[in-house]
Amino acid sequence: MIRYLSAGESHGRGIFALLDGVPAGLRLAPEDINFWLAERQKGYGRGGRQRIEQDEVDVLAGLRAGVTLGGPLLLAVWNKDFENWRDAMDPWAESKGDRAEKVINPRPSHADLVGVLKYDLDDCRNVLERASARETAGRVAAGCVCKKLLGEFGGGVAAHVVQIGEVIADVDAVSSEKIHELSMASEVRCCDETASKAMIEAIKGAKQDKDTLGGVVEIRAWGLPPGLGTYTQWDRKLDAQIAQAMMSIQAIKGLEIGIGFRGMDRRGSAFHDEIVREDDGSATGPYKRTTNRLGGTEGSMTSGAELVVRIAKKPISTLMQPLQTVNIDTREPTEAIRERSDTCAVPALAIIAEAALAIVLAQFYAEKFGGDSVSEMKRNFDGYVAAVNAR
Repeated sequence: MIRYLSAGESHGRGIFALLDGVPAGLRLAPEDINFWLAERQKGYGRGGRQRIEQDEVDVLAGLRAGVTLGGPLLLAVWNKDFENWRDAMDPWAESKGDRAEKVINPRPSHADLVGVLKYDLDDCRNVLERASARETAGRVAAGCVCKKLLGEFGGGVAAHVVQIGEVIADVDAVSSEKIHELSMASEVRCCDETASKAMIEAIKGAKQDKDTLGGVVEIRAWGLPPGLGTYTQWDRKLDAQIAQAMMSIQAIKGLEIGIGFRGMDRRGSAFHDEIVREDDGSATGPYKRTTNRLGGTEGSMTSGAELVVRIAKKPISTLMQPLQTVNIDTREPTEAIRERSDTCAVPALAIIAEAALAIVLAQFYAEKFGGDSVSEMKRNFDGYVAAVNAR
């Protein structure tokens, strides 16, 4: 099994990702990861932190001469801003300096308040540093490794923005292979040029009003064989693991697979996907669907159809015109803190969600086609695909 763990604080030394179970023999180049780390920092609506950091991966273990060794892969993304926070975030000495001042005005809709209550803390800084979306730098680094592994079996993953605020893009006809090309030409990672311009205007308006905006991102994966996941146990269902991975991304408040919520006004005859047989010898199997309203899963397993997931991100909690909160020291009403933040981070979410889905899929590939090396996994994969196509 492939396991993913992360560590690090937003203004600490760095963000760290541990991938255990990556098979030996996977070839990696720095740009396989660094390109997407840079993309995570882009997008209209981002704040000043992105001008400070220039994220690059530092591989601390598990790789030699650009090839995985089969042991744990330890990745680091160092925080350049740590130099400005060294006194405040020192792991041994008592905090000092302006930045060491305790944060006692928790932000509504953030982890601040519940975190200090749960862990019996007196400073929201000790919560917000780890709860910060800066953690996703590690997730993107790990996800890039997993995307590389999926590519060994012909699988691909891509994500794009389909909504920001009230602006909804018309992207149903966009092919998955075109998503990266079209979305990367947009400052908001949207494949619809008209909607992209309207989204930028919406973000400008929110920034002018000292407010924030959320939105919706769609992630697609293709080339997947039928049978990843299982219906036999609740915690091994593919749908469930996708939901867990997506809902663990900061500020995600909703998820659908296929047409999901959008299809709840339909009868079954207009919702379900009819099955046909096309003996094309592909990894996705001989049984195809005439439509893809279920989004590539049936019975919590991949069906061979394209996997389609949408997630909803709430507006960012930090407002330049703060909402009311309670001072945790005095217990009196006050305004929430103004922590440096973005107006809209939905474009970055596309990169993060793409990585998160890749991690889950890589875990299921390792479970289904397990092997100590990529070559062993490929033999197992080829044998399974041949058996499926013979049915």
